[in-house]
Amino acid sequence: MIGMVITAGLVALLIAMLLAPIEALGWWAGWYGEELQQPTLRSLDSYSPFGAVRRPGHYVVFLDGIAKVGESNYANVELFLDRLARELPTAEVLGDVMPYSVRNVGLLENRPLAALWRYAHRLKTEGRQPLINFLINIRNLMQVLVAADSRYGPIYGQGEAQLIVNSLLKRGYEPASGVPVTIVGYSGGAQIALVAAPFLRRGLAAPVSLISLGGIMSSDAGLMAVEHVWHLQGTLDRVPDIPAWMLPGRWSLMGHSHWNRLLRENRFTRVSAGPMRHSGRGNYLDPIAAFDGRSHLDHSAVLVGNVVNRIDAKLSARAKRTQVRPRD
Repeated sequence: MIGMVITAGLVALLIAMLLAPIEALGWWAGWYGEELQQPTLRSLDSYSPFGAVRRPGHYVVFLDGIAKVGESNYANVELFLDRLARELPTAEVLGDVMPYSVRNVGLLENRPLAALWRYAHRLKTEGRQPLINFLINIRNLMQVLVAADSRYGPIYGQGEAQLIVNSLLKRGYEPASGVPVTIVGYSGGAQIALVAAPFLRRGLAAPVSLISLGGIMSSDAGLMAVEHVWHLQGTLDRVPDIPAWMLPGRWSLMGHSHWNRLLRENRFTRVSAGPMRHSGRGNYLDPIAAFDGRSHLDHSAVLVGNVVNRIDAKLSARAKRTQVRPRD
């Protein structure tokens, strides 16, 4: 029985790999209609904003890693967002975007392979059959690769930007208000944030920053649209280094790449997150594993909160400088 399930999973994976760009291209071509599928009123409570600020001075949008299956979040993600909101009492923290679907459609329903994803998700939440439940990660990884592909990335980015804007507007964001937006991209969520950044900056007319939490990033044109990239990486996490080895745009000898331009402009800051792993036990959002008297989840929330505060301070200092006018 297990062998049959594994075989079926491998076949499904092959199909998913071949069809990975289809959803983004189909959205672009209008195959799914003009309107994006939005969450129902019934589901709003499952991912309502964290914090109770009526007029926030900063919006923080969390894009989860490749284990995400839909609009709802895993329990540890909910804990992290709640903890982050306490770190940022004047900000509003959102976690409702599905980064691996330009239509904001989860994997568990309204998809041809929904039955397989529901089965894999059930095994994942029960902690069983890691090989099968890992299919979710691989499927979403395919979407990250689509986003990193220069042929499809702009299409993918426009779709995800629209989802992020929709989320912001539902929570009272006013375009052209200048209120900063920071995207926290966990793992593959960082790459999704990059391809969406140019559209967000133009559409919101506001500064957009990226906090990469163990993020995977290519040398994407979106690096030129963000104010700054803050990269938080655990000392036991080597996954974010893979693109640096594999993608020529990340190599130091490619002096004119977007990545190396980012470095030359001093818009990249690497922050050690301590002894954290990329996934599994000891990851960034592990509420049990701990060091220095705090859980990994708490450490990550504090680090991200500190970076958002630094972003606010930097933007505030810049605004003051621009207000200074020389005397006649």
